[in-house]
Amino acid sequence: MGTKYDTEKFKRKALQVPAAQELILNQVTSGEIETIVSVDSHERIIAEAITAPHPYPAFRRSGMDGYAIVAIDTLNTDDGIVWLKVIDEVPCGTVSSKIISSGTAARIMTGAQVPEGADAVVMLEATEQRNENGVSWVGIKVPARSGQNITPVGFEITEGDTLLRSGHKIGPGELSVLATFGVHQIQVYRKPVVGIFSTGSELLDITDPLEPGKIRNSNTYMLASQIREAGGEPVVMEAIPDDIELARSKVEEALQRYDLVVTTGGVSVGDYDIMGDLVRCGSMDMLFNKVAMRPGSVTTAAVKDRRLLFALSGNPGACYVGFLLFVRPAIRKILGIDKDQLLLPRWTAELGRAYTKVNNFTRFVRGTLKVTDGKVVAYPAQLDESSVMVTIKDSSCLIIIPPELKGAAEGTKVDVILLPGALA
Repeated sequence: MGTKYDTEKFKRKALQVPAAQELILNQVTSGEIETIVSVDSHERIIAEAITAPHPYPAFRRSGMDGYAIVAIDTLNTDDGIVWLKVIDEVPCGTVSSKIISSGTAARIMTGAQVPEGADAVVMLEATEQRNENGVSWVGIKVPARSGQNITPVGFEITEGDTLLRSGHKIGPGELSVLATFGVHQIQVYRKPVVGIFSTGSELLDITDPLEPGKIRNSNTYMLASQIREAGGEPVVMEAIPDDIELARSKVEEALQRYDLVVTTGGVSVGDYDIMGDLVRCGSMDMLFNKVAMRPGSVTTAAVKDRRLLFALSGNPGACYVGFLLFVRPAIRKILGIDKDQLLLPRWTAELGRAYTKVNNFTRFVRGTLKVTDGKVVAYPAQLDESSVMVTIKDSSCLIIIPPELKGAAEGTKVDVILLPGALA
């Protein structure tokens, strides 16, 4: 005997991918903010603008090992060496108490503060040294110009300049900037915690021996890796057998506990596809339950109390693509990432070989990118069925094949979506 949801299973309205993405992102706001120490902020998203508390460099800095001098003293070096009295030595980290005046010089190291009065540094290789009665002299062999080999105050950054914008991801360069300016605590967006579970009585744990008719639960661990890459914190829960009441309680509990919930499996139109029934049962607001795409047309999204539920296909290829197109942008928006960086970047490429499948929906075909004769070329995977898992690891892009192409010949210009790490 059928359920009251049976008829609705077959009347799904397919949204185009951009419309489905917009529905999701309209439900998402930037997340909570926390303060952490800068040294622990690698790959976090900053939640405040950081401005320079002082110029950098904060003092006139020598760009060479050599001698700090008054440049005008060297005007007559064309006639021979000009000898200057050495009155001080300035290692890095020290400040000279001497003022360099005409006829004098100071030995100085790269990066040290240039003494007052000096307006040039002559490199060591352009000098000679002598000592007379305990007095050191330096001979300047070539003319110097004012400002030579001296990095002025504020050459890189002036006081008040913006160092980092809110929404910026912190990497090695950003950490260097923070340390340079003594910013030892910063505000960052808290990583969203994402609950994951798979549905299906056919699923085995990763540690279980293989059994007839069953498969190991691989999608959960793939999703956990994708969530980490996107900037979230995954929480892996036990797989749920095909029991709608159990699924309901688990989903509702997860939506109360976590920022997002992602499930895989149970969203098509079979008798045991419980997530589709759960989303339609009225306990949450369904955003969509069909998208005009292959693979993953049955991808479903719903919201309850501002918490999003993503029900992805149980097929590995469709699950992988569904996460990239819908879940990843939501995580990135919670993290406060700039609007123009929420979606994965798109390039234009040529097809390296023909793609002959025809469908009424846009296809997102796994592929690899190569640069050949200065052109970006995309090669579709030989095995791209929704159920195929193995080509995920070899892919660097998703090739977009719209239905109007009726397949695509070799050499056709196509849009490609770069996968995370594609340029690494």
